[in-house]
Amino acid sequence: METHGQVLVAHGTRNPRGVSMIAAVADAVSEQAGPTRVAFVDVLGPSPAEVLAQMRGPATLVPAFLASGYHVRTDIPREVEASGHSRVRVTQAIGPDPALAAILADRLAEAGWAPGDAVVLAAAGSSDARALRDVRRAAVLLADRLQTRVDVGYIATAAPRIGDVVTAVRQKTGKRVFIASYLLAHGLFHNRLHELEADGVAEPIGVHPDLVSLIHSRFAAAQCLPAPTLHY
Repeated sequence: METHGQVLVAHGTRNPRGVSMIAAVADAVSEQAGPTRVAFVDVLGPSPAEVLAQMRGPATLVPAFLASGYHVRTDIPREVEASGHSRVRVTQAIGPDPALAAILADRLAEAGWAPGDAVVLAAAGSSDARALRDVRRAAVLLADRLQTRVDVGYIATAAPRIGDVVTAVRQKTGKRVFIASYLLAHGLFHNRLHELEADGVAEPIGVHPDLVSLIHSRFAAAQCLPAPTLHY
């Protein structure tokens, strides 16, 4: 039977904890779904094109992104084309998804959040309106999970900015305010959240059994398709 290559594509970070986390997720996925390689679209390598160029059989790429912005819609297709590989499936991004909402709820509880506390979802942000819609959808999923209102703030791109949202929510509600980190791994963006005047900052999504299962399901569904098909 022909080997089907699997590639988990992440953004990339100079933070060693972030790099280790992506590697740990790929290792966990490999245990469930077979060998899974890692590629990065920015900051460090190998790139998706470099990894795909080394594969001879059909391959599936899962974008480890929490919203479908520029990297998912532009960078990854360009990398696939540059690889020269003719049998590549690209799945939808991993987020938003109810599985991620469950993980965010776990991370908030670990940070000390309790029912009655306010929640702000912190995302990196994007200039792509479709990616911002994905983030708002993630907030709705988390709100449904927690049975409470969840406001959204952005760390780097788009408005409103996370610091302004934290301040506004505190002034409006008088409650403790906790930040749900809608980030996959540790890095510069997550570090900035600790500079804000929140009562608690949840850890990034990180390595979690639900994340591993979600990625596994993306690979499995794509490999059942009759022919390479791109989903953006």
